[in-house]
Amino acid sequence: MAVTHNNSAQVVAIYKCLCDVKRLRILNLLRIGPQCVCHLEKVLGIGSVRTSQQLAYLRRHGMVEVEVCGTWRMYALPAKPCPELAANLACLQDCIFEGKIFRDDLARLKKVRTSRCGPRTI
Repeated sequence: MAVTHNNSAQVVAIYKCLCDVKRLRILNLLRIGPQCVCHLEKVLGIGSVRTSQQLAYLRRHGMVEVEVCGTWRMYALPAKPCPELAANLACLQDCIFEGKIFRDDLARLKKVRTSRCGPRTI
């Protein structure tokens, strides 16, 4: 992928988002589908304020989308990610098998998603 002047700002924004382990963990969890904030905070174990801060950062940089369902907020990866983001998300998918923390997060998510704390669409 050639980086041009037009997309260099997007590439920098993506790498700034990816340089934090909490944000990487969130993106990993969102790879399998939209997630309720309450489920993300339970899996990450970092509290609602920190989880919301990380999600807001990702949202500001176009890395996630949010849908409001009543009082719940559902976060998802963009429906149409830019090519640079799509390439980096594919790389993340390849790397998760190497990282125990990512595998553990996915296992915790399976347990957490059985609890009724978000909209029924999850």
